[in-house]
Amino acid sequence: MDLFQQEADAQSIKSTPLADRMRPKRLSDFFGQEHLIGENKIIRRAIENDELSSMIFWGPPGVGKTTLAKLIAGKTQSDFFLMSAVTAGVADIRKVLAKAQANRSLAKRSVLFIDEIHRFNKAQQDALLHSVEDGTILLIGATTENPSFEVNAPLLSRCRVYKLNQLDLAEIEKIVEHALTTDELLTKQKVTLDEQARRILFKMTGGDARNALNTLELSIRIAAKGSEGEVVVKGAAVKEALQTTATPYDKKGEYHYDIISAFIKSVRGSDPNAALYWLARMIEAGEDARFIARRLIILASEDIGNADPGALTMATSAFTAINYIGMPEGRIILSQAATYLACAPKSNASYKAIAAAQQDVKEHPVEQAPLHLRNAPTALMKSEGYGDGYIYPHDHEGSFVEQQYLPDNLRDRKYYRPTRNGAEKGILERLQSWWQKYRD
Repeated sequence: MDLFQQEADAQSIKSTPLADRMRPKRLSDFFGQEHLIGENKIIRRAIENDELSSMIFWGPPGVGKTTLAKLIAGKTQSDFFLMSAVTAGVADIRKVLAKAQANRSLAKRSVLFIDEIHRFNKAQQDALLHSVEDGTILLIGATTENPSFEVNAPLLSRCRVYKLNQLDLAEIEKIVEHALTTDELLTKQKVTLDEQARRILFKMTGGDARNALNTLELSIRIAAKGSEGEVVVKGAAVKEALQTTATPYDKKGEYHYDIISAFIKSVRGSDPNAALYWLARMIEAGEDARFIARRLIILASEDIGNADPGALTMATSAFTAINYIGMPEGRIILSQAATYLACAPKSNASYKAIAAAQQDVKEHPVEQAPLHLRNAPTALMKSEGYGDGYIYPHDHEGSFVEQQYLPDNLRDRKYYRPTRNGAEKGILERLQSWWQKYRD
């Protein structure tokens, strides 16, 4: 190798991002996902026994989806094709499939890795079906979105789906330590991290190895060199490199549904602190404040109802106020509404009541309203008995008189069953004072 080649290689290494330089070349250097590639686990067994089938890796960014696909291709000595669903079209797919068909005639396996496979439309996904079915290609897709939402059923049925987990702090620490002790450039610079820098880097990169390594690389550039030429990275440098905490989120995908679900369940469970945490996650990720407020309106009726009739007023007022002022001030209104609803007494009696009534409408013959409840605007209707026997409640003490309002076949039904929580206790006592069926 001549001097110019050596310089070119050195420049190439220097220009390659640390995250790419540290991409594992063998399974033993892969950290995390032990449930898939640990000793005697499903993907390791499939690789070792050469029993691989098409698969989709589903997980958050920076957990090793692309790396694992490349390791599989290398381990099985396959021809590896990498494609991004963001830029590839049907023509690109057909070119790869033609090469794969030629490889097959030479008894060589072809692995097609498609990053962000959820971005492929139906036509692009359909173009893969036959080649996946007959084994022309081993398809490995990677997606951050739930495949059951984004990948069409025919393609999904031809693939195994494997869930890759967000990396924990210990795994991020191992990846960073491995980079510090094995990367050629970092060891030359004698890079060290102080305790605060480690703590911030490991905790604040969101379980994303790529983010951790990119942050480390930027922190090193920011950090000042020590007296002996070594680079000491301190907490301030890592903070500057991070700028903001990594908060994985998507406004239409799984994170969106998971976080709002956690938020609503925290409010329903009367935990204002958890509610505020999930609310903050959504606000920081830029979630639509009106979407959050709408969900609070639903919750106010579904989970609080008449236990605190003011809850619905609070929730609808919050929605109106947010429409008036927007964000970022809207976060204060959302906080007030969320904490009020979380701390309110709970009852789902109204929610259960309408569900039970709808069920009866579906399952029982539809009867006409009892004659005494019918309107009688004409003489003919009056002669037919419409309105006969109706008792006007206001003619009686307390403006109440017990009479039948339900159809005959459902006359004893009791859909609404108030709890003894909050204001609903008073409603129950009132109904018991009026109706015999609430005293039974």
